[in-house]
Amino acid sequence: QVQLVESGGGLVQPGGSLRLSCTTSYIFSLDIMGWYRQAPGKQRELVANISSGGTINYADSVQGRFTISRANKNTVYLQMNNLSPEDTAVYYCHARRITTGLRPSKEVIRNEYDYWGQGTQVTVSS
Repeated sequence: QVQLVESGGGLVQPGGSLRLSCTTSYIFSLDIMGWYRQAPGKQRELVANISSGGTINYADSVQGRFTISRANKNTVYLQMNNLSPEDTAVYYCHARRITTGLRPSKEVIRNEYDYWGQGTQVTVSS
């Protein structure tokens, strides 16, 4: 089982910065790690993710302000700069493990397993 432990949320003024961290003791490399967020009354949305090979995706709304990075195989960081009140949300660490196999018929079997952290509150307010 993969358990994700988050840290780094809090209250910050507009224009400020925060750094979120997420780590796990899972011994194998996770294929994708990243961050989602959910604001009150809104759906959970992708903020940024990074693959084990280093491919990075950002939401348009955070491009140029947020930076995702990965260290020690299964630790992911989200550096958030120039924060605005619109960034206020609960931020969730996400990880995906992908397995592949082969049926006797030669059909490729692909399974994806998603894991979530407990969430950390980020509030941007003056």
